[in-house]
Amino acid sequence: MTPLELDEHFLRRSFDVARRAMTRGNHPFGAILVDQNRNVLIETENGYMPAHDGTGHAERLLATQACTTLGADVLRNATLYSSAEPCAMCAGAIYWAGIGRVVYGLSERRLRAVTGNHPENPTLDLPCREVFRRGQRTTEVVGPLLEDEAAALHAGVWDK
Repeated sequence: MTPLELDEHFLRRSFDVARRAMTRGNHPFGAILVDQNRNVLIETENGYMPAHDGTGHAERLLATQACTTLGADVLRNATLYSSAEPCAMCAGAIYWAGIGRVVYGLSERRLRAVTGNHPENPTLDLPCREVFRRGQRTTEVVGPLLEDEAAALHAGVWDK
């Protein structure tokens, strides 16, 4: 597989995790962490429910689990695949966890267009690249990728 094909493969796995989150009553967001040998290390779903935890984003939950269970050398060479662009909070968590690369599907700007002014998703207009650019180490970012597929995960969700 080419590098692009690998990214698309693992990104679609994050879409599967997002779909699983919806079946459990959560928002359609998912993230996976893949090491440099293409092994999936962690999968996390959105964790908004049942406590209505606004910080329960899939990427933030993954970053917390990753930095408390994996070594810095693994994280530096790992890729986080996310169904949507990490928000500012999640980008900060990814940065502090030391994850070296992020690939995302749905851009923050398009997510905002999809969710509108929904009270459960007050989207920040702050691209993750801008958050990472302010750091002292490099975080590679690829995305948006497969954005139409990523947007389809949200069809009808935010109309309620």
